[in-house]
Amino acid sequence: MNTNISKLYSIDERIISLGSKAEEICRDSFARIDENAEYCGAKVLKAFADNKISEPCFYGSTGYGYGDIGRDAIDKVFAQVFDAEDALVRFNFVSGTHALSVALFGVLRTGDKFVSITGKPYDTLEEVIGISGNKGNGSLLDYGVEYGQVDLNDDGTPKLDDITEAVKGAKVAYIQRSRGYSLRPAFTIGDIERMIQAAKKGNPDVIIMVDNCYGEFIEDREPTSVGADLIIGSLIKNAGGGIARTGGYIAGRADLVKLCSYRLTCVGMGKEVGCTLDMNREILLGLFFAPDVVANAVKTSCFASELFTDLGFVCSPRKDDLRGDIITAVQLLDEEHLTAFCRGIQKGAPIDSFVTPEAWDMPGYNSKVIMAAGAFTMGASIELSADAPIREPFAVWMQGGITYTSGKIGVMLAAQEMLDSGLLSL
Repeated sequence: MNTNISKLYSIDERIISLGSKAEEICRDSFARIDENAEYCGAKVLKAFADNKISEPCFYGSTGYGYGDIGRDAIDKVFAQVFDAEDALVRFNFVSGTHALSVALFGVLRTGDKFVSITGKPYDTLEEVIGISGNKGNGSLLDYGVEYGQVDLNDDGTPKLDDITEAVKGAKVAYIQRSRGYSLRPAFTIGDIERMIQAAKKGNPDVIIMVDNCYGEFIEDREPTSVGADLIIGSLIKNAGGGIARTGGYIAGRADLVKLCSYRLTCVGMGKEVGCTLDMNREILLGLFFAPDVVANAVKTSCFASELFTDLGFVCSPRKDDLRGDIITAVQLLDEEHLTAFCRGIQKGAPIDSFVTPEAWDMPGYNSKVIMAAGAFTMGASIELSADAPIREPFAVWMQGGITYTSGKIGVMLAAQEMLDSGLLSL
């Protein structure tokens, strides 16, 4: 580590020393991360070549978007990269939750049963399902879709035998790859494969739908490589590479992707309409950068985990743990430590570094949420950010880092802010 960083940012020499130690501890892990990024990058490059991406693919369309060759090419590239039959990649998806909602409403019908086999889904999906919010809002339950749930074991692992029983008679088995605001591990591709096998054992026809947010390019395979029927994600997370300003994707079986496209636009038109304005180039460029950007985010995550473990906090995952996403959770004991950590992350941001993050009533959440995120794209959690609901266990979930240097500095500034606030003993 370049010790001159301490002069630029007034970081205590003891934190710099601990950071250098954490980097050394992570050296072998970093090499494995780079090796995975190299393979994933090669896979993306081949998809570009195989689908003959050229400058005309960058040109956006207006109006109905008929004959938009760039839009169609992007779908093919994403499908190939994700080992899927087809994909629906659109800037019209305003968030990962929106893309997930489109997929659920696209596939499910009145009388169908939908089972979450990884416990309660992420907060923002609760009103989509209908397990919170007001009746009559247009949730799945309002439309007569039955909801079931298989909770996880106490250690965060799936209950495979219970999954086999619970999906009998179900239309969709739903897997959330990332941990959300919980301390369970994110699921690896191996974990997902075992859950898929358990679900198919109970119901060979069940549709396996995976919330893939934060998980793209963490491993050399995606859930669709091991039997998932649909995967869904956001372009302002991993798959957009820090370039795409908005958007999301749905990829998987062609018949299911078509149903989802009917929900996004209208029945009978689906993927054939929808202008792309000026977004094609940045979606393609973002995907091209994504494997290396994800690697930087994972390195930042590993570094944070080792540094804050050394500082006496419980962190997960650790550097050698199998990872399912880019996120590290740091248990910070109380609200004071939590908010100080977020202030430090904000000070390390390239954008809005002077802003002090405060908890607020964020739409879709049941608790006040504090978020440190000085990003080029608002809410882009592939860029360094840290957020948490203000509630027990006062853990913060840190993700992103489009460059390792900026991510590392942000993490050390989080420690420095806690030291300056009298919350850290060195």
